Amino acid sequence: MTIKRCRHLLFILILLVSFQPLSVFASGERTMQDEIIYMIMVDRFHNGDPSNDKDANPDDPYAYHGGDFKGITDKLGYIEEMGFTAIWLTPIFENMPKGYHGYWTKDYYKTNEYFGTMDEFKTLVDEAHKRDIKIILDFVVNHVGPNHEWLSDPSKEDWFHPQQPITNWNDQQEVETGWLYDLPDLDQSNPEVAAYLIEAAKWWIEETDIDGFRLDTVKHVSKDYWKEFASAVKADKEDLYLIGEVWHDNPNVVASYEETGIDSFFDFSQNGSLRTAFERSNQSLGWLFSNAERNEKVFDRSHLLGQFVDNHDMTRFSHLVINQKENPLTQLKQSLTFLYTAPGVPIIYYGTEMAMDGGNDPDNRRMLDFNTENNVVDYISKLGTIRKEHPALTNGEMELLYEEEGTAVYSRKLDGEMIVVAINNTSSDQTIVLKDKLENGKRLVSQLTEAIVKSNGNEYSIKLESGQAEIFKLTEKPGPNWLFIVLSSAVIVSFFIILILGIREVSKRSRL
Repeated sequence: MTIKRCRHLLFILILLVSFQPLSVFASGERTMQDEIIYMIMVDRFHNGDPSNDKDANPDDPYAYHGGDFKGITDKLGYIEEMGFTAIWLTPIFENMPKGYHGYWTKDYYKTNEYFGTMDEFKTLVDEAHKRDIKIILDFVVNHVGPNHEWLSDPSKEDWFHPQQPITNWNDQQEVETGWLYDLPDLDQSNPEVAAYLIEAAKWWIEETDIDGFRLDTVKHVSKDYWKEFASAVKADKEDLYLIGEVWHDNPNVVASYEETGIDSFFDFSQNGSLRTAFERSNQSLGWLFSNAERNEKVFDRSHLLGQFVDNHDMTRFSHLVINQKENPLTQLKQSLTFLYTAPGVPIIYYGTEMAMDGGNDPDNRRMLDFNTENNVVDYISKLGTIRKEHPALTNGEMELLYEEEGTAVYSRKLDGEMIVVAINNTSSDQTIVLKDKLENGKRLVSQLTEAIVKSNGNEYSIKLESGQAEIFKLTEKPGPNWLFIVLSSAVIVSFFIILILGIREVSKRSRL
């Protein structure tokens, strides 16, 4: 054997010894429950092109502030690094005056001039797709903006329901036909209106290759129309993702809309429990688990429910925490840990990663400050990585292992993989002893820190500091790695062979 061949052999052996398999998306091909969604209010995210600001006034909470398509495109790296796989954008269509939020539609076929051109939006979609990030557009079919020109158009006088407010919220017909916040309420029972809205939605799919719609005010439109809408838009793009807003505390009401063909819905009931549980310490976490158990019974697709801690229509979570004189970073980390490890699709409102403060609308829609030092950006990035690496967190069965006032331990299990999550939302350090809950003779390895919990017979003692959350993987105790030992021995032997051959060659040349 020549020295050259020995060197080649040594190089191959070293590669084998040092090789570590790369982690990939757990399911191979991403499905809806694998998504991690970042919600952006376009006007309040990032100003990438000041030339389209027009009369924007950052000092007026009711005016445009300058956010645009280019601003989002410029920050795609920031969004990708946090682990988000999809972006939900508030409506981008041309709006009536002061419609910075996007929900006062003026023209369904034009982009909002404050946000940028159609070409700039297409660039955003294309650049997001290059990063394997999906784009979900907010779409409003219930109403248009105030004083819309259609109201004075004789050819469209039957496009709207009669102007009347909603006075009885238990009367579904009134909920569907009344003018919400005095906004002109479209009558989808009119075939022209029904067709117009569907064709507009299909046009955006075909023209821009978006990946889904967030459907606004779903309960204010009849189920029959949603069936027609969902069927029509999915005919063009079968994997189009539809998530609907049925703002109701009763999950049975929300679940009744599953028959429409809308894929998933926001879980407002769980949102209320999540905010109550984590806005301050020493609160019971029990409702979080009873809600999750209830969802499995009530919904056909409970694993697709959108889970969130705050959104653009409610006081920011950090605001609640600050009012309780608690640390928003600590409370956010706990709530986000639950959000990323419990059943459902995590949806994070822009600014949550910066622990943004904000009261009622529009204070909860402040311009994002990317330079805020006190943030949970790195923590969200870790959670995103962990969720992607472990299929049990997206598809696994959930089991509550331990729950007492302010503390909880639960598992997600799938195909032999078990992830164990522990949360201590109390004002003191805790040691939680799990007895006869996990398989004996194994260990819990933290996916967030360096912590390892070894079994002591049939017990596992998990130590948590006040306000700490941990995510563990249940693994075998390490034994002899025979492959490593054999390959390492081969490397050592090869090294000495090369050394001996080298010495012989040097000796041989010295004699010549």
